[in-house]
Amino acid sequence: MTIQQVLLLLLLWMWLLHPCHTEMLFRRTPDLRPKSFGGRASGNDGKAIHRQKRGWMWNQFFLLEEYTGSDYQYVGKLHSDQDKGDGSLKYILSGDGAGTLFIIDEKTGDIHATRRIDREEKAFYTLRAQAINRRTLRPVEPESEFVIKIHDINDNEPTFPEEIYTASVPEMSVVGTSVVQVTATDADDPSYGNSARVIYSILQGQPYFSVEPETGIIRTALPNMNRENREQYQVVIQAKDMGGQMGGLSGTTTVNITLTDVNDNPPRFPQSTIHLRIPESSPVGTAIGSVKATDADTGKNAEVEYRIIDGDGTDMFDIATQKDTQEGIISVRKPLDYETRRLYTLKVEAENTHVDPRFYYLGPFKDTTIVKISVEDVDEPPVFSRSSYLFEVHEDIELGTIIGTVMARDPDSASSPIRFSLDRHTDLDRIFNIHSGNGSIYTSKPLDREISQWHNLSVIAAEINNPKDTTRVPVYVRILDVNDNAPQFAIFYDTFVCENARAGQLIQTISAVDKDDPLGGQKFFFSLAAVNPNFTVQDNEDNTARILTRRNGFSRHEISTYLLPVVISDNDYPIQSSTGTLTIRVCACDSRGNMQSCSAEALLLPAGLSTGALVAILLCIIILLVIVVLFAALKRQRKKEPLILSKEDIRDNIVSYNDEGGGEEDTQAFDIGTLRNPAAIEDKKIRRDIIPETLFVPRRTPSAPDNTDVRDFINQRLKEHDTDPSAPPYDSLATYAYEGNDSIAESLSSLESGTTEGDQNYDYLREWGPRFNKLAEMYGGGESDKDTS
Repeated sequence: MTIQQVLLLLLLWMWLLHPCHTEMLFRRTPDLRPKSFGGRASGNDGKAIHRQKRGWMWNQFFLLEEYTGSDYQYVGKLHSDQDKGDGSLKYILSGDGAGTLFIIDEKTGDIHATRRIDREEKAFYTLRAQAINRRTLRPVEPESEFVIKIHDINDNEPTFPEEIYTASVPEMSVVGTSVVQVTATDADDPSYGNSARVIYSILQGQPYFSVEPETGIIRTALPNMNRENREQYQVVIQAKDMGGQMGGLSGTTTVNITLTDVNDNPPRFPQSTIHLRIPESSPVGTAIGSVKATDADTGKNAEVEYRIIDGDGTDMFDIATQKDTQEGIISVRKPLDYETRRLYTLKVEAENTHVDPRFYYLGPFKDTTIVKISVEDVDEPPVFSRSSYLFEVHEDIELGTIIGTVMARDPDSASSPIRFSLDRHTDLDRIFNIHSGNGSIYTSKPLDREISQWHNLSVIAAEINNPKDTTRVPVYVRILDVNDNAPQFAIFYDTFVCENARAGQLIQTISAVDKDDPLGGQKFFFSLAAVNPNFTVQDNEDNTARILTRRNGFSRHEISTYLLPVVISDNDYPIQSSTGTLTIRVCACDSRGNMQSCSAEALLLPAGLSTGALVAILLCIIILLVIVVLFAALKRQRKKEPLILSKEDIRDNIVSYNDEGGGEEDTQAFDIGTLRNPAAIEDKKIRRDIIPETLFVPRRTPSAPDNTDVRDFINQRLKEHDTDPSAPPYDSLATYAYEGNDSIAESLSSLESGTTEGDQNYDYLREWGPRFNKLAEMYGGGESDKDTS
């Protein structure tokens, strides 16, 4: 059992021995009528006003919280001076907690609390009390309010809002530097005693930190705390009520304090001398190695800048600071040569970029080291005397002429001989070649500036002892122009002259082009190859010329086309010239000189026949041809005679009517052989295209005489089936003129009947039902017509 619990039990025991009895007394009045109290006052009407005296006086009730007894806790007593103790009065209680938390004895007026009360939940309760006559239920005293205040006890310990606090303070801070403030709260009543008075103390974290007892501010207690020695601290702070006295309740919290870094440490190189190696063939920009100075600080306080401050290789090497690793990267600034220099010495300095002036006394925040770089010998490729070559040559040089020479050497001390070659990917036409020993480039095919003005070659140099180690150099060959092309007409000219042209009339302006490109520019001269009586050429001296007529009038009937040879020459050396021929047509023109027609055949056409008329005539001819073709096709179709010529034919006429037939069950086909030989019905053949079954045997009828039309009809159908590509590949039987079975009328065909149409009576068809009414009307009606005629 803790000291706090012992003190709490002692306090409760003392309170039970001396309970707090409070009575509210009702002061008796002589009667219920208002009495004067201490004087009179006059109203506006002059009547005396009397102030009624209250029947009771009272004070506040006080109740101690956290009662732990087994009985109801006594609060106080209400009593009226009109209460004679005979039980005629009844006390009534209402308000906060009346009837539940607080109950009153109706006869005696004693008030009790039914359960333990916590002041931190509610500090006071407001209730109303009244005394009434038990028989009449009329109040004997006015209703009044009273307050029950809850006295506080120290039953709540101080609490911190956070279980763990996190704070930081710069390292090397002076003593008393504020770190963080922690605050604890106590739910007890601060106005009653010291239950809520909190005092702070440090349980863990000394001697590095301290805490102010009243405010809870944590401060540094030691000077020059170094983060590099220790960075994390854990401080436990206690908050105790009762002013920190014995018996008070307490609570604790943990504060994790981190020392933040300051720049109090300079950079230091771990070695005074650093050795690096680099092959002489390393290109410019190659990283040789790195140097790094260590700094005990972190973040920006550890940032270092590297520089080369001295040495014999300051112009050959560079150093750059890599931010993420804080290293100094040394790289090649100029090409290296083992044969020229083999060892370089550099002095490298590392310095902090963010220096805190407060710590200048700790020394200079920089350090230096010596870097020695050894150049290693490698078998280097040949080196050309130039980075590129430019040669100019005229296009008319002879084959085998040397246009230039490239030179290369072996930079190694062995000085191996060099072999030259051309990269044929840059000379696909093999126009050039190179001497492998001395690097002389010469032509192997004729040059033509008009085809290609520039040739970009690539020459390869390799050591004879090490052919895999090569070097390339670009060679640019410019072809200079020679006047070897004659000028020509710039375009094809479609020239015409009007029949009504006059002498000296301009009919065409011509110009010329030349593939050559002389230094002084193009200059052309125009003239006629021979004197022409019809046309002449006038040079405009601006590389153009005009074609003029020399006489009046031209006729298409006499000459429809003139050929005019024109000589074009340039002014370069040697002079080149060519003869171009102009074709001049004679055309009919209007009064303004606009061409209308140039062919002589156009004169034979009707004057009023236009292109639209010709198109219309052509369309009419096409329409007539289509009509003729359709008429011929229809006439050809009419020449085919129908199978049934007339009603008198021996074969049955086929009549189409909308009546239901036998359907799919009508599968018995008529034997086509009966059309040729009716006697063959006895030798009935089984069909080969269906499954054999018991067939209906037709009745024996007299045979009809043979008919040539029937034979031709059968032969024609047989031929059609033999040539039909869609016919089945197996043997099948095609039947004709068969009516089917399952009919009480049997067969209606006259082919199996020995009587003529006139000997038959078709009246029985009406007795077969509505399906045969159509046939009865046709055959019956035909016979009546015959009798009438």
